[in-house]
Amino acid sequence: MTTHRTIAGLRAALAPLRGGSVGLVPTMGALHAGHEALARRAGAECDVVVASIFVNPAQFGRGEDFERYPRDEEQDTALAESWGVDHLFVPPVEEMYPDGFGTWVEVGDLGDELEGAVRPGHFRGVATVCLKLFNIVRPERAYFGQKDAQQAAVLERMARDLDLGLVIRVVPTVREPDGLAVSSRNAYLSPEEREAAAALPRALAEGLKAGQERAAEAARAALAVEPRLEPDYVQVARLNGRVYLLAAARVGTTRLIDNVVLEGDLE
Repeated sequence: MTTHRTIAGLRAALAPLRGGSVGLVPTMGALHAGHEALARRAGAECDVVVASIFVNPAQFGRGEDFERYPRDEEQDTALAESWGVDHLFVPPVEEMYPDGFGTWVEVGDLGDELEGAVRPGHFRGVATVCLKLFNIVRPERAYFGQKDAQQAAVLERMARDLDLGLVIRVVPTVREPDGLAVSSRNAYLSPEEREAAAALPRALAEGLKAGQERAAEAARAALAVEPRLEPDYVQVARLNGRVYLLAAARVGTTRLIDNVVLEGDLE
């Protein structure tokens, strides 16, 4: 595996490989089993796997956890290599957002609800950095986790609307033994908060059992049993042809998101 810190360096390395298919796994680092699932899916479907590690300041709002977001490049590099990643792109902020940068992707109504309503400007930052990565790497496929279902839907819409000519693969959520979705932010949780957080996937499971019409109601009722969780939203939404039950909740200072699919198939 080769690590690159500049756009020019990565492009030069990929140029001789253009006869084969390229898969891209964009990440913000703090790699875990969910990222492994993306990398291995990419390796199974593509000739070359590129992963990026970039904690994107443009998708963090004021008061969010940009400064304390977990970072461990040495460990991430070892993990990426063990998962079969061929090229790792780890650019500094000034490489992605040079002086004078002023072009942004506005994502419309799909980015205004759910996470977009709670985190204004979040999907503008996500879409912009991903479009840059898509243009830099020019992959045939890009891989994202189901846990971030709205993000995946926003990027699917962008790829379609802007005729990017790539496929967005949405890979099922990887979970801990107690059902909690694997996430870099789980590292913030104390043992007591970790116990409380497990109520989130249990509530979604109750919603799934209740059926689409009563899914949100059943999930809210199940969440109410755990007073240490403060829901931001629990909602059924159709995102690009799939119907999800989506939830976000806070436990202590940590915000968690999760979902289950009620209708439709993942890629």
